[in-house]
Order: sequence, then structure tokens, then C-alpha cells
Amino acid sequence: MLSHLRFVVHIARGYSGYGLPVGDLIQEGNVGLMKAVKRFDPSLNVRLVSFAVHWIRAEIHEYVLRNWRLVKIATTKAQRKLFFNLRRLKKNLAWLSAEETAAVARDLGVSVAEVSEMEKRLAARDLSFDPAPDAEDEELYSPAAYLPAPDADPAGQVEDAESADDSTDRLHGALRRLDERSRDIVQQRWMSEDKATLHQLADKYGVSAERIRQIESSALGKLRALVAA
Repeated sequence: MLSHLRFVVHIARGYSGYGLPVGDLIQEGNVGLMKAVKRFDPSLNVRLVSFAVHWIRAEIHEYVLRNWRLVKIATTKAQRKLFFNLRRLKKNLAWLSAEETAAVARDLGVSVAEVSEMEKRLAARDLSFDPAPDAEDEELYSPAAYLPAPDADPAGQVEDAESADDSTDRLHGALRRLDERSRDIVQQRWMSEDKATLHQLADKYGVSAERIRQIESSALGKLRALVAA
């Protein structure tokens, strides 16, 4: 699982175009990874990376939607899907033509009006929370300047940081509590750049491939339980 942190970084960097701190995107992705580890069922014969990608993206999506605009830009599932797909489509376009708008609406299962409205919202600029650097006149401050900043709660920030650190520590600690063979099998199967096959590990330990699969399944179950404890 530790090597999958690099996968989180790779995914998070794909959202750097939203103008948000990459470090924050990575942290949100790590939260998604930890949620995936807790819910992962190795008996389904699905690789952790394939299972986790949905959780990682979901957490990053939520963070982007919370922070990209002062006013939350997408509140329903359909709007969120439209937001991210439309952002991607418009990277090389200015405004969508009527035909392109209709095609997007059809592909995403939304109305043409919803596509047009989202396009306008994506093009809109936020009013600044901050006054001009040399502004001394109170009249130059927008009303929003008097609202509490979303990060104005130091206790909440500390709690979030401690929670992320605790999750990482739990994962490291859980891995150390496995016996040497189980830990090696998990590392070779999930944490190595060149992932070992069941048969390769069976040859290494002089047991059957099915036995390796059983050990792997048991080890991942223990990790999941230890992390969730």
C-alpha cells in the first residue's frame, strides 16, 4: 500500500489545472487511499490499485468542488460529472458550439440548458476576498472580506493534520506487525514496481500458488483490520 502513495501523487497532479495547492490535492487523495484500504476485499480478485482509484478521485473531486469557487459550483451528482467533463473538454476550446453543447448533454445525460449554465459558471470569475494591496479605505473591501475564512479554525486544521498523520502511522505499524513471510508476499505483490506472480512466490517459498494466495488474502485482511482498529 505504501507504494500506492506514488499513484496518489500521479492522480493528484492531474488536477493541478484548477489552481489549488498540489500538496492539498495529494493529501485528499491519501485520505481516499486510506478509505479504500479499509474497505478492500481481496477475495474479490481485484487489485487494490484498481479498487482505490475510485476512492482517491472521489476525495479529490470533493476537495476541488469545495475550494475551486467561493460559491459551490456543483451540488448534485449530475452537476459534478458535468463540471469535470466540461472542464476537460474546454481545455482546447473557447465556447462550445450549439452542436457541441447538444453532444455533451447527450453523452452526460443532462439537458442542454444545464451544460450552458455550467459553461457560464466555469467562465465566471470569483470576486476577490482580499482588498487591493495598497488599499487603506474600508470602502474598498468587499462584503465577503468580513466573512470568516474557511480555514479560520486552527483547531480544525490541526485535527485534520493529526488525522492524516495517524492514518499513515497506522498503515506503517500494521505492515510491521505481519510475520516476515506475509509481509514479503504483500510487498512483492502490491508494493513492488515489478509485481511478483503467485507462481514466482510459490517457487520462492516452496509451496503452491494457492497457498500463496491464501497467505496474501489473510495478510491483507489483517492489514485492513489493523488500520481500521
